[in-house]
Amino acid sequence: MLSQAEVDKRKEDFEYWLFEMDNALDRFLHGIDEPTRCQLDFSPGSLNAREAWVLERYASPDDLMKPEAKQVLDCVARYIGETYRKQLGGRWQIRLDDPKYAFFGLPELTGFSERPTPISPHSLATAMVDRRNGTYVRTILENTKKRLAKT
Repeated sequence: MLSQAEVDKRKEDFEYWLFEMDNALDRFLHGIDEPTRCQLDFSPGSLNAREAWVLERYASPDDLMKPEAKQVLDCVARYIGETYRKQLGGRWQIRLDDPKYAFFGLPELTGFSERPTPISPHSLATAMVDRRNGTYVRTILENTKKRLAKT
């Protein structure tokens, strides 16, 4: 279990992470090639372009989670998360109350339905590299939209 000081520090870090969302995405988007950047409009289809970009550069989830790829993983997760948030609604949160929780300490999306299953964009980013099908993240978004439409 985290001490209260550690929880407070992580919450403060998370608030800063949220505050920096637009700047971090802008910096990252301006660092990639123009044809790819032009496709990244936070639409469901843009997730395929983002996924293709990542799959060209990273052969495995381990490669994407290496220290030297930390910023890339963060920005890919931010892009996925913001695309989901724009499509589904909801809000960012971080859970620090249960170290056994699957997404403990990771930014996640929630609040897009009455009883949502939280979505961890960082987990989606590493899973897409593992699945390597090119449409993984978009398919999850579309299936979530369908599920929410039924409720």
